Amino acid sequence: MEAGPVWWLLARLAGGRSGAGGGGGLGRAPRDALGGTRPTANSRPSLASSRLTRLGRLSAGISARSLSPGGSWSCCPLSPASCSTPHWAPARPLWSKNGPESARRWLPGRPLEPVPGSGAALKEPLQAAEVGLLGSRPERGADPLGGGAAGRGRGRRNCWASRRWEEERSPRGVRWTQLEHRGPCFAPPYEPLPDGVRFYYDGKPMKLSLAAEEVATFYGKMLEHEYTTKEVFRHNFFRDWRKEMTAAERKVIKRLSKCDFTEIHRHFADRAAARRALPREEKQRLKEEAEKLQQEFGYCILDGHREKIGNFKTEPPGLFRGRGDHPKMGMLKRRVLPEDVTINCGRDSKVPEPPAGHQWKEVRSDRTVTWLASWTENVQNATKYVMLNPSSKLKGERDWEKYEVARRLKGVVDEIRSRYRADWKSREMKARQRAVALYFIDKLALRAGNEKEEGESADTVGCCSLRVEHVQLHPEADGCPYVVEFDFLGKDSIRYYNKVPVEKPVYRNLQLFLENKDPGEELFDRLTTASLNKHLQDLMDGLTAKVFRTYNASITLQGQLRALTRAEDSIAAKLLSYNRANRAVAVLCNHQRAPPKTFEKSMQALRSKIEAKKQQVAEAKAELEKARAGHASREDGSFLEKRRRRLEKLEEQLVRLGTQATDKEEGKQVALGTSKLNYLDPRISIAWYVGPDSLGAPLQPPDPWSAQALPLMGPNWLVSPC
Repeated sequence: MEAGPVWWLLARLAGGRSGAGGGGGLGRAPRDALGGTRPTANSRPSLASSRLTRLGRLSAGISARSLSPGGSWSCCPLSPASCSTPHWAPARPLWSKNGPESARRWLPGRPLEPVPGSGAALKEPLQAAEVGLLGSRPERGADPLGGGAAGRGRGRRNCWASRRWEEERSPRGVRWTQLEHRGPCFAPPYEPLPDGVRFYYDGKPMKLSLAAEEVATFYGKMLEHEYTTKEVFRHNFFRDWRKEMTAAERKVIKRLSKCDFTEIHRHFADRAAARRALPREEKQRLKEEAEKLQQEFGYCILDGHREKIGNFKTEPPGLFRGRGDHPKMGMLKRRVLPEDVTINCGRDSKVPEPPAGHQWKEVRSDRTVTWLASWTENVQNATKYVMLNPSSKLKGERDWEKYEVARRLKGVVDEIRSRYRADWKSREMKARQRAVALYFIDKLALRAGNEKEEGESADTVGCCSLRVEHVQLHPEADGCPYVVEFDFLGKDSIRYYNKVPVEKPVYRNLQLFLENKDPGEELFDRLTTASLNKHLQDLMDGLTAKVFRTYNASITLQGQLRALTRAEDSIAAKLLSYNRANRAVAVLCNHQRAPPKTFEKSMQALRSKIEAKKQQVAEAKAELEKARAGHASREDGSFLEKRRRRLEKLEEQLVRLGTQATDKEEGKQVALGTSKLNYLDPRISIAWYVGPDSLGAPLQPPDPWSAQALPLMGPNWLVSPC
């Protein structure tokens, strides 16, 4: 298979730490996709912001196939080197012996040997089995799942990550052929409270049984949290807590209002403060222990490659919080035991060892799924999974498929919109309801509905399950005619509230749908999510209501980036523009969050830094004016230049702090992570980064075929592949 010429862009944007042969991340010397230094006409300026680095890592899970969907974006008969049109065309394979000089690749244990007349080429590349699964050759006896020599090769990881994408896919429905892992890492056992920390009931100290004491600590830790002021949370907690008490304890403890958790709360607050005050050596020791745990449980062997696992730890026991006003908040999340866990691994691989004295619920070898372990949690009876990291090959392939379906929607979206507009006047009520619902899904990026998790009892709805009470019609509001007001609980009990002007036929149809209905009746009583998706499948293969959400999120990001980014802006201003574009998507998708508890404190600290920086700028200006007035000789030129540069540096720092404060304030109630991971095609971010109006000077591709990477996405994200 051929890999697109922008692989080195993906690798650099997703690049890890520099090391021997390691790929550099943003802000380091330019390197090619597999770690070798990449010569450029103009070196890239240093980008200190770690947030920019995280932005680049969005692309880590997208395979080389995603950069050349179907092999080409346009059927160009010309070779990449001779074609000057700014579209995608098949490029030479990454491992081609005819690649340009800049395409030389580093391989562990084998030096690169130039081939006359064809730049640098590889001779007999090593097979994957000959090289450690993180890119470095393992030492004898090294454990492929443990730390060992392979675990120290993070700097070289991009080498084998790139080759991994070039492997052939498994047959349809089969996700892997080899899978070996250590199973999940379980929460540590409960440590009883010290004798000096007591629980009080009705003003009197009371010794609790271990089970009841552990649940009491869950509440004590949250004593100053907003949740403990909510009646639903308190009621659910007390009910589940009493189930853990002994009969004698239940006879005494009858009212939560008489319980005093103050000493328990103070104990855990002191422990947290002590951890923050640990000396550097002790913090380093704890960090090394966490890294050792990551190396042991955080990786698996998947089809001969060492893949990172996303969530290798089971959730510790605690109190369920939920999002929004969830009716189950405060319920006890029980400890996950090995007897609750189903293991999924290869038939010929070594089954992971359960903790001593325990056994697994079940061990299976299901190659059609991508999870490594699963269990059912007790609060919502939902199945939880141990999954691969988003940067894994399987996750990348699924993301690529998802975004390609969204891109293909471009070719038919006008026809679909014309059809549902025509159906607004259909004689069939079912067609009218489907057309209006599809209009809202397209325009407002609403979820289709009927997507409740198993066991969820919260009154959450989506577009197809809206009730009359969730919608109000206004002939005119805020100066706009035909306004629809939505107010309902969406996924995870997050409130969706929006007033939106609609087209007159939509408004008239809604009036018709609302006639003679009670508040609790369904608005679209002749429509289901299944029937809507079946209709969409007839319009385009693979199309569902969710694809519209992905489509509109990505197109919104691209449009906002074009509107907000200016070539003359500083790097800090461009990062602010990117986050604002991302926020526009989050608002569209209703991705909300509560302001962090430490928000005001951190904002105050930031304001203090800004004031201090303003003072430094004022002092630097005064020093520069004084230097100009008192020194006019030629020998003082360097002195004046130093003062001028210092002032410029301080002014840049002040602008950066101001931009950071603006970004923090604007984003305090918007969650950006969900849209970044699940709804935004990372190729748009890459195109924005490498484009002529991107951060600073654009990356300089070393030759014509790589130059086609610059307009790779640009205005053409929505162009369907040929």
